[in-house]
Amino acid sequence: MMHHLSSSVSKRILSSVVACYRNGSSSFCMVSKQPFRSSTLQQLVDKSPQNAIPSDFFKWSSLGSIRTSKFASGFNPLKQKSLDSIIDMERAKDKSAEELTDIWDDYHLGRGHIAASMKAKLYKLLEQRASSCRYFVIPLWKGSGYTTMFVQVQAPHILITGLEDYKARGTQAAPYFTVTYYTEFAESKDLVLVRGDIVFTSKLTDSEAKWLLDTAQSFYLNDVRYKLVERFNRETREFEFKDVLQTLEMPIL
Repeated sequence: MMHHLSSSVSKRILSSVVACYRNGSSSFCMVSKQPFRSSTLQQLVDKSPQNAIPSDFFKWSSLGSIRTSKFASGFNPLKQKSLDSIIDMERAKDKSAEELTDIWDDYHLGRGHIAASMKAKLYKLLEQRASSCRYFVIPLWKGSGYTTMFVQVQAPHILITGLEDYKARGTQAAPYFTVTYYTEFAESKDLVLVRGDIVFTSKLTDSEAKWLLDTAQSFYLNDVRYKLVERFNRETREFEFKDVLQTLEMPIL
C-alpha cells in the first residue's frame, strides 16, 4: 500500500497531470552503475568476525521479499529498517564520512538495492522543501515512450509509483520504489546515508531506480527545478508537464 498519499492531492492536481501526461515523450541518458571500490566493509558490517560470512551478515536479507509482488496489498513502506541492523554502529563511529560512504556503497552493490549519500545540509533542504511541496511527477523512458511516475517525499522517505496506478487505486496504489534517509551521522559526520529498495523488479530496473532517485532529488535541491515542484503543488492550474520534459531534455512529441 502506498501509505499516506493523502487526499490533499486534489482532483484538480490529478486532472492537471493527466492532461499534461498526454503531451509527449522521449529519451534520457541512463546512469551507469558505479564501479566497485575496496573498503573496510567486512570489518564494519561483520558483527561475527570469526566467520568469513557470518549468519547474521545479511540481517536485512528479508528485504529480498520486497522485490516480489506479494506486497501488492498491505505493504508498509514506512516501517524503516534500523541502521544498526545493517551496520555495526560502534565500529562506524570510528570511521570518517568518506570511509562510511565507501562502506555503504560497497555493501549494497549487486544486492538489488540502491545506495547513495548526501551532506546533512542538503538533506535538511530536501526535508524543508518537501514539508510544503510533497508531490511531483517525473517521466521515465520505457521502450518506445515514457511512463510518468508519481513521487511523494515524506521525510525520511520517498515513495514512487506509476501515475496510472495512482490514478486507478489512489492511496491503495503499491509503490514501485521506496527510499529511506538515515540521519544518525548527520551531526557527527555531516553525512546522511540513503537506501532505495525496488518493490517490483517487473516495473523498474536498478538503473531506472537510480535515475529516478537522482532526478527526484534534483527537483527538490536545485533552485530552478524546484520552481516546477512548487508550481505542481501550489499553482496547479499553471503547471505544464511539458516544462518537466524540457528540463530533462526530453522532446515533446
